[in-house]
Amino acid sequence: MRYEAPETIEAAIALLVAQEHQPRVFAGGTDLIVQLKAEMIEPGMLVDIKKIKEPREIIISAEEISIGSAVSGAEIGENAELKALFPGVVESVQLIGSDQVQGRATIGGNFCNASPAADSVPALIAANAKAVIAGPDGVRKVDVADLLVKPGQTSLTTGEFIVSFVFPRPPKNTGEAYLRFIPRTEMDIAVVGAGVSVTLNPDGTCAAARLALGAVAPTARLVEPASDILVGNKLEEGVLADLAAAASAACQPIDDKRGTIEFRTKVAGVLACRATKIAWERAEKN
Repeated sequence: MRYEAPETIEAAIALLVAQEHQPRVFAGGTDLIVQLKAEMIEPGMLVDIKKIKEPREIIISAEEISIGSAVSGAEIGENAELKALFPGVVESVQLIGSDQVQGRATIGGNFCNASPAADSVPALIAANAKAVIAGPDGVRKVDVADLLVKPGQTSLTTGEFIVSFVFPRPPKNTGEAYLRFIPRTEMDIAVVGAGVSVTLNPDGTCAAARLALGAVAPTARLVEPASDILVGNKLEEGVLADLAAAASAACQPIDDKRGTIEFRTKVAGVLACRATKIAWERAEKN
């Protein structure tokens, strides 16, 4: 097995198009090591992107925020400005693994594993993030939800990798939240995850809203009816009841040892409402 650590995007792409080596991109390697030990994958070459500048940067400008795909969970959690702008994204990333894992695990790796239960993905969808993808044909931006194909698979093509995730700067009175249900108190896989972003009008009604769910379908998904339910309204009991119903209706879960279809469907509605309440309270303070 070859190990390569290119220092430019172009050099990484050149390595990734060499299909005879079955190359695999990595940065933190926390999931990669597990997959190698379990003989789930047999790459002929590992392409380490940590020495490339762009995937290692957090850039906060007046219009846009960029988080590099190789930025670790610990670095994201330590960035106070990022935490103020996107608390839902930050708290979702900080739920990935232990403190030791946080020092290595990256937001790009968590996304590209394409696990239905990945914590960062619903939060990224709720925050309206786009992935900046570099490949042999140049650079393109794609809504993160559109990259998810099925469990364990994204729509990235040969030679492509995610350089960063970009977000529009949130308007005033915007709040976010991410919640998950797990059987244990920590370091477990989400049975259901819910990411929410809301923006409020001066009169206290909702101006914009996005709700995304994880672990309740083959891929994390945006609950599109949630926007229609929340926009123009205040957070009243009837609105929350409709929101819970919409979240549950969006579910296509499976039965497994961690949760039944009935349980996941019910919990999705409960978490959607709880996360929305937290995001709403944060929006009122912003």
